[in-house]
Amino acid sequence: MASATDRDGSTRHLPAGRKAVLAAYVQEAGEVTVAELAARLDVSTDTIRRDLDRLDRDGVLIRTHGGAVSLSSLPQADTGIDVRLRLQASAKETIGALAATLIQDDSVVMINAGTTNLAVARHMGECRGLTVATNSLRLPAELSSKAYRDLYVFGGTYHQVAQATIGPVSFQAAIGGKELGVQCDLALLAVGAVSVEGGYSTSNVAEAVMMSEMMANASRVAFLADSSKFGRRLFAQVAELGRADYFVTDCAPPDEIAALLVANEVEVMYPPAVAS
Repeated sequence: MASATDRDGSTRHLPAGRKAVLAAYVQEAGEVTVAELAARLDVSTDTIRRDLDRLDRDGVLIRTHGGAVSLSSLPQADTGIDVRLRLQASAKETIGALAATLIQDDSVVMINAGTTNLAVARHMGECRGLTVATNSLRLPAELSSKAYRDLYVFGGTYHQVAQATIGPVSFQAAIGGKELGVQCDLALLAVGAVSVEGGYSTSNVAEAVMMSEMMANASRVAFLADSSKFGRRLFAQVAELGRADYFVTDCAPPDEIAALLVANEVEVMYPPAVAS
């Protein structure tokens, strides 16, 4: 039986009934607050906080500041990266492994910020001689030093939620301050939504502009999104579905999306074991 710790350090049991109700409600609602749960279950907020802490440790949900989110919920625009890392984690690792196979040794790769691309970085350990450019402040720590020859981080405005920079896809020359454009062999772009009407989209306009610049400066473009993003349309479109060379995901896309990708000769990549 699950247990939780009271203020005096003693251990008490979390009633199975309340645990089931909490887990089911969070799963249904996607995201809830401590106050909302306390009112619903008619217990104190301290009790709810202890229950949520326990359920988080049990892997039932994700504890957040002021509440909790379902493991399968879709992140909101203000959802922090540490929470996003735990959402759809298995799917992201699958996508990361597949996307890493597109990277050729001694090539130049641009990678945008996002938890899916952090998974890609973790699977780049066998790569060698890369030049990597990214706007993610978290990605350098995930990338093996053996994989790259040079690693660059684009400058710009600091986006705290994403732990990334948002700005121009360029660098200043060390002498003279001239802006230098950059080119890459492959751009790996993780997005928050994929649909026939909206194409590849994200919630932040400036982020969409930056991804569009990466795409424009790339010889090949791969968009990455897990299946929870299918059929969604966010505020800012990055590109139409047919603009990609590759679309990397964790399972077969819905028929309508798949048909448009095939019609535009986009190579769709997902695990063979899932293919039917």
